[in-house]
Amino acid sequence: MRSNLFLVILLAGLILALVNPGVMAQEYDLTLYSIMTTDQDFDDWLADLEKETGLKVNVIAAPTNSDTRQQKVTTVLSSGDSSIDILEINDEMSSSFKNTGWLEPLQAKVLTDEIIDYFPEGYMEDMITSRSGDIVGVPGYSGYLAFWVDQEKLDKYGFETIDTKEDFIAFAKAASEDGNFGYGGSWERTYVFNEIATFVNLFGGDYFDWTNSANREAIQFMYDMVHKWEVTPIEQIGDKYEQMNQKFIDGKYAMIFMWGTGTEYRNAGRYGEDQIHIAMVPEFETRSIFTDSWSYVLNSASENKEAAYKFLQYVASEQGMLSAWENFDRYPARSDVAKKLPDNEITEMYNRYSEEAVVRGRPMVPQTMEFITQMGTIFQQVMQNQITIDEFLVKAQGFVEEYK
Repeated sequence: MRSNLFLVILLAGLILALVNPGVMAQEYDLTLYSIMTTDQDFDDWLADLEKETGLKVNVIAAPTNSDTRQQKVTTVLSSGDSSIDILEINDEMSSSFKNTGWLEPLQAKVLTDEIIDYFPEGYMEDMITSRSGDIVGVPGYSGYLAFWVDQEKLDKYGFETIDTKEDFIAFAKAASEDGNFGYGGSWERTYVFNEIATFVNLFGGDYFDWTNSANREAIQFMYDMVHKWEVTPIEQIGDKYEQMNQKFIDGKYAMIFMWGTGTEYRNAGRYGEDQIHIAMVPEFETRSIFTDSWSYVLNSASENKEAAYKFLQYVASEQGMLSAWENFDRYPARSDVAKKLPDNEITEMYNRYSEEAVVRGRPMVPQTMEFITQMGTIFQQVMQNQITIDEFLVKAQGFVEEYK
């Protein structure tokens, strides 16, 4: 008798779900498309958010491959797919999507007058504000493409600091022995954009003007690192950050440029003043550094906007910023929150970057990934001697004119 009753209840539930599938869907208040799901503290961060907001959040893990991720997000937003409410997108996607109408404006409900001044003005204007003046994202953090050194190698080769271009070259040469290299880069074609632009800025160039002689100096310098001084390997044209970081951890490289606050090095037991640590970016012609962020955006097609606003209000709040710092080591995008962090080598260096270096947002165009991929392709060609540096400069200027 009891088994028959159980079957009746089960069948009734299934029929209800078939007649009204939305009943089952209401288990969650909104769906988040996140790049952070593989972080070991993601569940703790999500628990903090759900506790403070009262929301129940369904999470979809974003692909780790940048091309696949870009295609997926583009498809969701352009098709009016309402199955995902909140997405995490990087600067490349922000530049592509901010003027499309696919993202909901946030200044009225989230980034209000009371808090907007705490966010980095230049970054907000360049990266997540549309032509019509709508702010379409909440920066999840402020990040720098920081300069990292291996102190064991500095000590071994007798260097106290790497403060100038001459220091950089001398240290790179000294540390390139026994199958190891002085400098390591992430030169895969969709990643190397960051390094090309970094060296262009260090030489005082303009990424959107490849007739600028400083741009040529930058490419010549990177070419010489491979072919003249042999301080970095050509094989890294296949490396993304994961591969580059592992080689740095393994001692194959002596210095790199890398985003973040050193979480990978801490997890590997290689972080510290006597090991891998953050350092002041060296001065070539200028002492320049990039800032970036991943931002939370609201899909205009979302059917759960009120819940989404509550989510975004939390991540933009002081408590939300502190939770991201504590769980993900993400430096707060809000200046008032950043000032409340305890002093350590990361916060001190980030403050020095903001005060002593030329801080820039990365040069982006609406067709960002196409532009990045084309530039990465011709960079790899010049590094492999398939084209000359002069040919690279002509092609690069052509891509600027095509995509900008």
